[in-house]
This record gives sequence, structure tokens and C-alpha cells, in this order.
Amino acid sequence: MHFVDAKGILTTSGGGCGMNIYRGCTHGCIYCDSRSKCYQFTHPFEDIEVKQNAPQLLEAALKSKRKKCMIGTGSMSDPYMHCEMELGLTRKCLAIIRDYEFGLAIQTKSDRILRDIDLLEEINRKAKCVVQITLTTFDDELCSILEPNVCNTKRRIEVLKEMQRRGIPTIVWLTPILPFINDTRDNVGQILDACVDAGVKGIIDFGMGLTLREGDREYYYEALDRHFPGLKKKYIESYGNSYELPSPNSKELMALLRKVCRENDMLYKPDDCFNYMHELPEKYQQMSLF
Repeated sequence: MHFVDAKGILTTSGGGCGMNIYRGCTHGCIYCDSRSKCYQFTHPFEDIEVKQNAPQLLEAALKSKRKKCMIGTGSMSDPYMHCEMELGLTRKCLAIIRDYEFGLAIQTKSDRILRDIDLLEEINRKAKCVVQITLTTFDDELCSILEPNVCNTKRRIEVLKEMQRRGIPTIVWLTPILPFINDTRDNVGQILDACVDAGVKGIIDFGMGLTLREGDREYYYEALDRHFPGLKKKYIESYGNSYELPSPNSKELMALLRKVCRENDMLYKPDDCFNYMHELPEKYQQMSLF
């Protein structure tokens, strides 16, 4: 990893503000869109760029804001990569968000978030906290191939349940669903059942598939050659160089998602989930545990 002094830390979008403390990732997910060339990385993706002055920038930005809002983090780079346990920048930023009584929408694949559950609980009590967890693959062995350097899905489900016990609302990202790999009714059904059991507020999916673009595509295809011999050829024959790669089972899987969510009063339209995460009522009442 290497350290930089950033010029700013917050970006404005959708009624809230976004924040990325790190650039790059060490989780090694084979499908990661953040590897795409359009994001203009000037360093190797695993050589994490650390915005070492993030806490100072965040405090200055929140101090000057006239109106409180939700602060989102984790969309481009996981805030709980391995280096966070040494550096603690995410924790320092969470403490600032708590102190200034802003809301938080934080996204991760890692159970390291449990280290900061005390701060998440305090943010949720003072304003609003939404924890977003990505779940793609219920099978542990397959998960270790697709997302090799982070905890498996079953452990992430335990994280969701702990958030539920603390009254912290959760959103699950059920994406990407990889054509010919994890796009089965059995896989998606087991994840949905786990979401129901964990009492999640909503599930985000954009149509049961995968997106690939330059930079990301090459990395993904190299992984297919290593772990799924012959599958790259099937992808090329099926999709060419398309950006969107919908699963052949998309219609069936989306119908299952809608059915389970409607039956269990969970949000499933992406816009509804995003609106919920961006909304910071003046007096936010904690989600009921029941």
C-alpha cells in the first residue's frame, strides 16, 4: 500500500454524500468492476492507495455542512480490507460521523465490520445506520474461488444477524450473479432464505447477471481459464464483448426474488433501496427487531 494526501473526501450524489478512504482492493473477487480501466488506476489494483488525511478532511466537511445527510462508503473500495485492521481509518471516520450526528450507509463483504459495531449502533441511535452486505454464492467452496480473500457467505449472514440483533437495518447486494456459475435457483433461493431469516430491509439486484468492461473483462476471463476451463469460450460465444451479460435464468431468478421479497415485506426495486439508504428523517426511529 502507499499513502497520499487527498484534496477532498466527499462526493455528492442522490441526496447523500459518498466517501472512499481507500482505492484498490485486496479481496481478490474475480468479477470486480472497480478494476475497469475507466476508473483510471495509475497503480496496481492490489497496491492500496490510502487517503491518510481522510479523517481530517471528513471532519472539516461535516463541520461546514448546514444540513445533515447520509454518508455512503464502500461502493468503489471495501472499507474493511486487510489494511484497515492496521490503519483504522474507517473507524476514525465512523467516530466523526457519530460525533456530528450524520447518517451512514456502509457496504462491505467483510466480517471485520463487527469490530466497529459499537460505533454503528451509536450512529443508528443518533441518526441512521444502514449496513450493506454483498452475497453472491451460498456454496463455501465456490465462494472461495469467486471471492478468495474475504470471509464466506455464511459468515456474512452471521454479520447480518448480529446487525438485526442490534436493531441496525441491512441491505443485501445480490450481485453479481455469474452466468453458468452461480445463476441457479438453488443458490439464489438459499441466499434469499438466509435474507428472510436475517430480517434484511431490502435486496438489490439489477437483473441477475454480470457486467464486464475493459480491464475487468480480462481479469475475469483469466480467472475462468484457471478455475472453469472452457467457460471463457462459452462466454465469448454467448455475449461477445457486451457490457451487460444477463444470466439465461434471469427471468426465473428475478421472479423468485420478487416473490420472496413481497411475501416477506422486503424492498427489492433498486430505486426503493437507494431511496431508503439516502433518506435521513429528522427523527429516525430504529428499525424494530420484530
